[in-house]
Amino acid sequence: MNKPSPNISQPSQVIRQLDEGAVNRIAAGEVVERPASAVKELVENALDAGAGRIEVAVADGGKTLIRVSDDGCGMAPDQLPLALARHATSKIDGSDLLNIHSFGFRGEALPSLGAVGRLTITSRATGHEAGTITVAGGQMGGVTPAALNAGTVVELRDLFYATPARLKFMRSDRAETQAITDTVKRLAMAEPHVGFSLRDVSGGGEGRITFRADPESGDLFDALHGRLARILGVEFADNALRIEAMREGLRMTGYAALPTYSRGSSVAQYLFVNGRPVRDKMLYGALRAAYQDVLSRDRHPAAALFIDCDPVLVDVNVHPAKSEVRFRDPGLARGLIVSGLRHALAEAGHRASTTVAGATLGAFRPEPQGARVYQMDRPSPQARSLAYQAQSSGFAEMAADWSARVEPESQTPEPEDVPATTLPLGAARAQIHENYIVAQTETGMVIVDQHAAHERLVYERLKRQMAESGIAAQALLIPEIVDLSEAECALLADHAEDLATLGLVVEPFGAGSIAVRETPAILGEVNAQALLSDILDELHDQGASDTLKSRIDAILSRVACHGSVRSGRRMSADEMNALLREMERTPHSGQCNHGRPTYVELPLSDIERLFGRT
Repeated sequence: MNKPSPNISQPSQVIRQLDEGAVNRIAAGEVVERPASAVKELVENALDAGAGRIEVAVADGGKTLIRVSDDGCGMAPDQLPLALARHATSKIDGSDLLNIHSFGFRGEALPSLGAVGRLTITSRATGHEAGTITVAGGQMGGVTPAALNAGTVVELRDLFYATPARLKFMRSDRAETQAITDTVKRLAMAEPHVGFSLRDVSGGGEGRITFRADPESGDLFDALHGRLARILGVEFADNALRIEAMREGLRMTGYAALPTYSRGSSVAQYLFVNGRPVRDKMLYGALRAAYQDVLSRDRHPAAALFIDCDPVLVDVNVHPAKSEVRFRDPGLARGLIVSGLRHALAEAGHRASTTVAGATLGAFRPEPQGARVYQMDRPSPQARSLAYQAQSSGFAEMAADWSARVEPESQTPEPEDVPATTLPLGAARAQIHENYIVAQTETGMVIVDQHAAHERLVYERLKRQMAESGIAAQALLIPEIVDLSEAECALLADHAEDLATLGLVVEPFGAGSIAVRETPAILGEVNAQALLSDILDELHDQGASDTLKSRIDAILSRVACHGSVRSGRRMSADEMNALLREMERTPHSGQCNHGRPTYVELPLSDIERLFGRT
């Protein structure tokens, strides 16, 4: 078929005003992506209404029913029609879109839901009778009396029945239910003093509760700790560090897990800005950067972090779903996360997660045989000593306060009244396979990987030396000229000072070119084109770059690996105890440079349980 000639005039298109129903359906495509989006909007409305308890019921993954009930302030009957009008809201007056203190403010959620589903709102405000209103496919009915004690009940049935094409893009009921559960859990983290329950009523009847979180008591940190233990598990709560940091009007609170409690993916990362759950690439990148020195690339940290600031310092009006934010100073927010987390990790010292010991004991434990196990009472120390004396003289050394001694006791005197066994990592008692140090503590035993532990100690020492003396730069005999776009040159120029502190000196060289005059000496020969390309990619993606620093750290890590105690070297008791004491003084010594634990602590109670003695 021949195409019409471009010289032949085409009939002009007629501009027409879309009707209200079409406008609401278009808006619903932005606000309501899936059932979980509808749940998010309705639960946020309940929180803005001051609810103390929120109950969510869904059927068939939210496709046939979503019901959200709350005990908030409610609405008067004459306000119900206005609540279903586009851009009608009680949360802002429209004079200042930067000073927002509520979850919702657009006034689009309810009319959008009513345009694509069958929506019923029943509400009662203090001093008013209860009323109900229904809207289906954008067609609104009248307000009628209803029976309700207090609060609001919003019921959405047959989501997307008015736009059946959207139903084809829905996932399975199980996947949609999981997305709803994740949404409710995120909002429950943001409001630990509010009670939440999620019920699956598929098939009719009362259904079953799939998630429940009762209101937490106590101050902010106690309530948040209890809520995180309920949602993320007791193991996370036991192995999480309390985070509290401030910088120029921004405050960060929350909990972040120890490096040895890492995950295989980023599913356990939750970020909030002024109480609002967000998914922001810059913030996630900052979280990753904070852990980059203590985790390998295939492991991910677990954290729940809350950034609070004056609303004028952050713009939440970036996306209809309000899941993205834009800080007035992104570098300030990123720096707060990186520095706050690194400081907390450094203060944790040699601490490692309790899950390491659990996994070790699990590996020791034999497979259950089904036979009955007869347990014996543990004898007292006096009875055990008498039993040893009655045995052959060849076992006389068992009468000491510890057994299986393979090294003489350390000749280094300990401080008065402070036995080595009372210290966190205890007193060295043996070396096994010329690689593992066995130490005794008051409450159990510690097994240390001598090579991994010393590698971390040397690495931290090298980093301290470099921080004190700076990074030596190697001047290039002939500066290397790298051709870039003008925008990329300007971006590198803005970060030239930061790069210079790491030994990379760059400066503009005409239009569209950058001259590399000095490179970090520790990196040796550098491909400047590739290095600048990697740095620019990170600057575009996250607003900051850790590429150069990570390369320098990688070199230091390799130097530390080659300069540390090798596996197979037999160590004396003094050397082993000195290593343990230095581990106790050194930050991050609980994991090696690759994020693996450097030691395992086995409580005596667990060891006795392993042998059936309790």
